[in-house]
Amino acid sequence: MRFAAGIEYIGTRYAGWQAQKHARGVQAEIEAGLSSVAAAPIEVVCAGRTDAGVHGLGQVVHFDSPVQRPPHSWMLGANTRMPDDVAVRWVQAVDESFHARYTAIGRRYRYVIHNARSRSALWLNRAAWWTYPLDAGVMHQAGQALLGEHDFSSFRAAECQSRTPWRRIESLRVRRHGAFVIIDIQANAFVHHMVRNIAGTLMEIGQGKRDKASMADILSARNRSAAGVTGPAGGLYFVEALYPPPYHFPAADGDAALFGTACNALESSSVD
Repeated sequence: MRFAAGIEYIGTRYAGWQAQKHARGVQAEIEAGLSSVAAAPIEVVCAGRTDAGVHGLGQVVHFDSPVQRPPHSWMLGANTRMPDDVAVRWVQAVDESFHARYTAIGRRYRYVIHNARSRSALWLNRAAWWTYPLDAGVMHQAGQALLGEHDFSSFRAAECQSRTPWRRIESLRVRRHGAFVIIDIQANAFVHHMVRNIAGTLMEIGQGKRDKASMADILSARNRSAAGVTGPAGGLYFVEALYPPPYHFPAADGDAALFGTACNALESSSVD
């Protein structure tokens, strides 16, 4: 039987999603928890691999099981055997054609910036700290130059293994909530470090180090050196993977906790 599962994790203690021989990966913890329920080895495939220190609110995986277990047994059983910073939030039976990565038609990330003069102990490794004042409205306007299908080589890490730098950004929104600036970005897929490099560039624009009109030139340069710094990993969250019908999975609870409700309330207001 094939199952899909929603995964939530704090990535601070992990070397990224992927299981590695000499470093701790989130994938290994998930597989160990599910394998204990199945009493047999279980391998998972995720919708989008995340880097070291990056968090997951609504990561989606699929796995095949040689034994039958009700969905709640997978969830409860795996959670009792995994670290507290990794959790299975839901499990659903799916047909064998479902693939967490290849069936997905889009992915959404959120980048959280703590914009304050002093650092926060509570938000350590949970938000990027930027001490200089940021203009969220200018950042939003600059980000609109990235909408559509483009060559994102300017925002692509040198070690990226993707065969093509072309991706399609469907939405990019920047808004402020008190001392926090939140970037929400949705695309069909992302190249390595794409969101963090976009976030770093937008922060430089929001600070006034770059003109908001420069984003189009950075994109057309197709050169990583043209863009800004790479934003810290701790500010990045994999929010959700999007799938076509008939697949309907629960939304991530943590999305609202990370200013989702506040940001949605601002949807109808214009960005200066």
